[in-house]
Amino acid sequence: MKWNTSRFTIDLTRPKVMGIVNVTPDSFSDGGQHTTTRSALRHCETLLRDGADILDIGGESSRPGAAPVPLQEELARVLPVLRQAVGLGVPVSVDTCKPEVMQAALDLGVDIINDIWALRRSPLQSGAGSLDARQVVCGHGSCGVCLMHMHSEPQTMQMRPMSGDVVPQVLSFLERTALYLQGLGVDKHRIVLDPGIGFGKTMEQNFALLGRQREWIGPHYPVLVGWSRKSSLARLFEEAGTDPHARRRHPLMVASVAAAVLAIERGASIVRVHDVRETVQALRVVHAIRSVADK
Repeated sequence: MKWNTSRFTIDLTRPKVMGIVNVTPDSFSDGGQHTTTRSALRHCETLLRDGADILDIGGESSRPGAAPVPLQEELARVLPVLRQAVGLGVPVSVDTCKPEVMQAALDLGVDIINDIWALRRSPLQSGAGSLDARQVVCGHGSCGVCLMHMHSEPQTMQMRPMSGDVVPQVLSFLERTALYLQGLGVDKHRIVLDPGIGFGKTMEQNFALLGRQREWIGPHYPVLVGWSRKSSLARLFEEAGTDPHARRRHPLMVASVAAAVLAIERGASIVRVHDVRETVQALRVVHAIRSVADK
């Protein structure tokens, strides 16, 4: 299986690790740590030394209750970082839902659009301008795209989470969205799907998506999963709770790595993580076991 992006064809026969770079003051786990271009780029370099295969750079927090960031502010946060990150020799992803940011990032040579809204936001929703997210991706012709499932929106998604059996609902949405995008001319090898752990789902629903992952993961699209430091993991430990500052003191590294390994074992191709070095080490063990088992 492969993922075609602007500059790279990513071989997914061996799982890949996507390192998170939040150029934000308010992200739930590492907000405020990489708010300058210099500190964000230092973090990019650290993640690459730790073994990251892909860098995912974002300038707007999508944590529950987060306030939207104005277009010009998001551009000012991410473009200087992206401009230099594309010279680091690995695929670079921009984590955004604004068509204008997508277009500006692609103009700099960015490889992947990672959108929590799955390209559903219109210019009116994103603030200004005439660009549509789907038009941006279709017009580029070669960028990779990650389509994520999100119930409701970041401001309200955990106030009124999904109801019923989450697995078929998430699968139906992702399949329909991917097929629609292909109908617009986007090759399926450019598309990766993300179930959206924590985005409008209860703790039980999040764990159902992981526990039953083999039921819904299919051969047609690679799957990206982001369990890193999510509140569902924090709720397993009374001392951490669901408070973001508690999670900063207790970063849930071991729990996050365990969830990433389980996701890979159940068929995911990419894991999006904060703790790159530890995740890479764990996945090397998985690879070693698989290599022996395949002999």
